[in-house]
Amino acid sequence: MAAFGAIAVSLTACAYALERRRGAFTALFAVGCGLSSVYGFAIGSLPFGIAEALWAAIAFNRVCGNRAYPRKPGR
Repeated sequence: MAAFGAIAVSLTACAYALERRRGAFTALFAVGCGLSSVYGFAIGSLPFGIAEALWAAIAFNRVCGNRAYPRKPGR
């Protein structure tokens, strides 16, 4: 279970770092947050599970077209 959590959190952190480069990284961030949320609930940490679920919802909302970051010119 610890390996699953480490992979989920690492995926989230890497996707967050690359999020401004492409929209695909925003989608990957949303998936990572969802996996981290599952991990949080699985280990019994409700605050962590809820916080990650909220981040996943926000990221999925941005993937669906409501972008928080403006596109760079030429892209």
